[in-house]
Amino acid sequence: QVQLIDSGGGLVQAGGSLRLSCAAAARTLSSYVMGWFRQAPGKEREFVSLITWDDGRALYADSVKGRFTISRDNAKNTVYLQMNSLKPEDTAVYYCVADRRGPATHASGFGSWGQGTQVTVSS
Repeated sequence: QVQLIDSGGGLVQAGGSLRLSCAAAARTLSSYVMGWFRQAPGKEREFVSLITWDDGRALYADSVKGRFTISRDNAKNTVYLQMNSLKPEDTAVYYCVADRRGPATHASGFGSWGQGTQVTVSS
């Protein structure tokens, strides 16, 4: 497992933007998949996006495709989630995740989780 520290959440109006960051405490992230899940009140955690560290392949949930962009900074061992055109339904706690088992869109596919950062989008 790897320690993850996620940050960047906040309160924003609908149509606005936020950028989440996730710093990984690891000597190397080679072979890792990193990504983001979110959980809204009363709902289950849902997949948002992932990126493969070695070649930068990205995957997005349909609900965020075209609005969110995931990226990584190899030198800083950090992954970012740029969120544009935010909607009230994007309101949730966002969790950074990491694992070496390969891309997955279910929560059980990731063994390392950040502490979560709150994103609130007002209408």
